[in-house]
Amino acid sequence: MELDFSLIHKYQFDHKYIVLDVDSGLVHDVSPEFYHYLDALEQSAGRLDQAKSRMLADWPDTLPGEPDGLAELVEEMRAQGTLFSDNKGLLDYQPPRDRVVKALCLHAAHDCNLRCRYCFAGTGAFGGHRALMSVETGKAALDFLFGASQKRVHIEVDYFGGEPLMNFDAVRQWILYAREEGAARGKLVKQTLTTNGLLLTDEILSFLNQHDVALVLSLDGRKNVHDHMRPFPSGKGSYDAVLPRLKAAAASRNYGNYYLRGTFTRYNLDFCRDAAHLLEEGFDIISIEPVVTGGGAPYALKIEDIPAIREEYEKLTRFWLEKYNAGEGFNFFHFNVDLNQGPCLPKRLSGCGAGREYMAVAPDGVLYPCHQFVGAEEFQIGNVFQGIQREDIGETFQKNHVLNKPACRGCWARFYCGGGCHANAWHQNGALSQPYEIGCLLERKRLECALFLQVMLYENKSENESDEYFL
Repeated sequence: MELDFSLIHKYQFDHKYIVLDVDSGLVHDVSPEFYHYLDALEQSAGRLDQAKSRMLADWPDTLPGEPDGLAELVEEMRAQGTLFSDNKGLLDYQPPRDRVVKALCLHAAHDCNLRCRYCFAGTGAFGGHRALMSVETGKAALDFLFGASQKRVHIEVDYFGGEPLMNFDAVRQWILYAREEGAARGKLVKQTLTTNGLLLTDEILSFLNQHDVALVLSLDGRKNVHDHMRPFPSGKGSYDAVLPRLKAAAASRNYGNYYLRGTFTRYNLDFCRDAAHLLEEGFDIISIEPVVTGGGAPYALKIEDIPAIREEYEKLTRFWLEKYNAGEGFNFFHFNVDLNQGPCLPKRLSGCGAGREYMAVAPDGVLYPCHQFVGAEEFQIGNVFQGIQREDIGETFQKNHVLNKPACRGCWARFYCGGGCHANAWHQNGALSQPYEIGCLLERKRLECALFLQVMLYENKSENESDEYFL
């Protein structure tokens, strides 16, 4: 029996034995016997007689005929395309030639009222001078999006910084313009604002709520963790000033239409405690991201930290399940996996769409592939006034999909991560085609945790239950 074991991924999480069929995306919750028979097959290079001998030797309680029955089951599943499926048609994938821009990140402010130590934007200035985007430039950016999105109805805008609320008078006008002009052009514009929360007054919050603007709120977790990495320019921690504003924001929208985003560094590898703290403070839509920075920074994650981080993700997984079973479930971004109606194949292959479907706009109107490339002259695609001037940049990003990245082609997680973050690959390795290693290792671990949770939810599901935390 010739079997390519790169077509499946199997692992054990607590009492569960899980097998993922990579190409089909099917997840199998299997018996220990079946799992270890796959082990025996892999160790025997698919030779049935040797696999049977290994199985009987390693599992003394195995019935003599059981390996034969397991062999028949493997063959049956392979014939049905549910195990060891091999979609060779994927190799013929060609990215769409027509450019349709779906989302823009408007850098409302290249300035910030905090001085976060890990800020990839150089505390808001993005390696240049501090500046605010003009109202005219922002409207031109929206006009560019309306046109570049072609016939697409649903489009997205994120008001970003630095701290975008430092330019709220302009942001207010763009929000209204996006709604009114977008409706006139037959567009439904989803608008999001990313903020540290310091300037979220009742008046501003009321306006954002009235116009259905989603919020991404920044809080790293426990007070000592947050204060150490997110201080004011004076060096004083910002936790006490930020927390009440963020709690008011979440409460004002009935704890929906927001994400609370934190960052963990080498200083808080016990980030499960930060997730628990955020939950205790009333936030139940949480994302805690690993910091990405140069290896020389004292807070940077290192390869030797991976075992501890993996263990912490497992701890967080068990914590999530405990809370869910107690009726206190919460949404943790990296555990959101939809096994029934996930992204389409082109999206799985192309990932975020940076440089083609998604772009960022600097305060001067210059277009970049994404917010993490802003300020890098070699990645200037064009500007919102004259449009795209460097089609080759977008094409380069588009060509760097998972099937064209050597490190991705044989990775079992390739259809979930889309090849990883282009910016992380470039900033860490100087090449779009070479994924950021630590990011890959953590992504695979998070996916194992997420798939385990899906198995547990499916097992415990009844007709009266719903997977409300997997949206």
